[in-house]
Amino acid sequence: MSIYHQFCTEIFDTLGNLKKLSLKYPENFNFGYDVVDVLADQSPDKKAIVWCNTENQEHTFTFADVKKYSNQMANVLKNAGIGKGDRVMLILKRHFEYWFAAVALHKLGAVMIPATHMLTVRDLVYRIQAANVKAIICTTHNEVPQRIQAAIAETKQSPKLWCVQQDTEGFENLTKVMQNADSEFPRMETLATDPLVLYFTSGTTGNPKGVIHDHIYPLAHIVTARYWQQAEDNGLHFTVAETGWAKASWGKLYGQWLVGSAVMVYDFDNFDPKQLVQVINHYGVTSFCAPPTVYRYLVRKGMSNMPTLKHASTAGEMLAPEVFRKFTECTGIPLCEGYGQTETTLLLANFNGKVLAQGSMGTVSPFYNIALLDKNGMPVDTGEIGEIVIVPPENGKQPGVFTAYLDNEAQYNYVWRGGVYHTGDAAYQDENGLFWFHGRFDDIIKTGGFRVGPYEIENILMEHPGVVECSAIGVPDPLRGQAIKAIIVLAAGYTPSKQLELEIKEFCNQKLAEYKWIRIVEFVEQMPKTISGKIQKNLQRKQA
Repeated sequence: MSIYHQFCTEIFDTLGNLKKLSLKYPENFNFGYDVVDVLADQSPDKKAIVWCNTENQEHTFTFADVKKYSNQMANVLKNAGIGKGDRVMLILKRHFEYWFAAVALHKLGAVMIPATHMLTVRDLVYRIQAANVKAIICTTHNEVPQRIQAAIAETKQSPKLWCVQQDTEGFENLTKVMQNADSEFPRMETLATDPLVLYFTSGTTGNPKGVIHDHIYPLAHIVTARYWQQAEDNGLHFTVAETGWAKASWGKLYGQWLVGSAVMVYDFDNFDPKQLVQVINHYGVTSFCAPPTVYRYLVRKGMSNMPTLKHASTAGEMLAPEVFRKFTECTGIPLCEGYGQTETTLLLANFNGKVLAQGSMGTVSPFYNIALLDKNGMPVDTGEIGEIVIVPPENGKQPGVFTAYLDNEAQYNYVWRGGVYHTGDAAYQDENGLFWFHGRFDDIIKTGGFRVGPYEIENILMEHPGVVECSAIGVPDPLRGQAIKAIIVLAAGYTPSKQLELEIKEFCNQKLAEYKWIRIVEFVEQMPKTISGKIQKNLQRKQA
């Protein structure tokens, strides 16, 4: 029996489908001690991490290894003055040291701040100052140490600096120092309600927001791993994500280890779909999760037989029907879409490997109570568009939802107005109970009295072979209020022209209801994006 059963109660219907899941945990629950160390003591040889990189290096770490190395790292950090509540930034790409550092920080009660190696000096300055970062542990790759030092020079702060693997001027080599550290680490007092992790969201307006989760957050990912990603005991789960994003916590650490699955880590810089398939096949990956972009490249350039793969899931952006169809045809595995936010865990999904309708977000997670509300806070009818909100239990406490925005209580209170958590995302529920994403509320196009979600347009645009990337926005129109504009990055071999513009319009409009017709097409070389790769529609609307 997987260790996760100790921390939750599951209620099933007569068909064996999970209907409700509630958590149970001690007031001092700590993922490092109560999951990692317990697994290490009970099953020391059980695989935790299977790691490889593009240089053909590979390592397999057991839970006993993770306990040992996280203890050694925790001792080094503690001796350097890092303690409960201190904020430590991790910029470790897909290096295996990330997992030791995460668990070490959890044991210390310090707050982990995952960050991507793509951050600029300006990005780093903002985060270091906003979070009052006490230490940084980083990769030596991609000139990250140099950018960190430049940022620190601007902030006038002096966080402790560690790097891993290689010596770098101005940084202490944590990999070397921890080798001589004690591999035992007595339990420190932490509470389940203490802050665990701080994510900076990408945001499409203003500076990124600091999202804080507590120590209960890992347990809320039981549903993510067990019932959506279908990670299994003694299996090998592979989520494609860099450790700087919340997606890594969704698919590379908490839920997977709780259900007894090892995590596959492929350390790469440049995405190669064929190499990805080779990794899946060579190491025997059993469950796989990636954003639709990865699947798009797989079906175009890298698909081949993957005999060990049992389940595939996706989230984060639009999934084109053609990608779903081709992947399923090749593998026999449906792509199970899911939905959630950095502020939450998995809210909606196609569970248990079943897709009832392609393109749907599926049904509500048994861990949450979800409603669709109109602008007045009233429930909408079936088929009507409403905002996705989380209705907390009667006691008002909803595990899995963030506990605060960093130094922004007003914004936190705003998203929790009316006693529910407002996601800001729009959806509708059909007569079968399935949810369908309709875009961000501020991205919805209002044209001729109709409300049109940009995803509806973008889904069709992506079917044209000349479209490699696209964005649909509403622009002012004297007749319709807004007209639908398609902004397009063309595929290789296609050149912008009036003829191509007309061709794309005709291609799409014959597949769209008249009120959804594309009226304007603009060709661009690249899209304005956030650091996490999300298209900034607000900038596109300003430039329109």
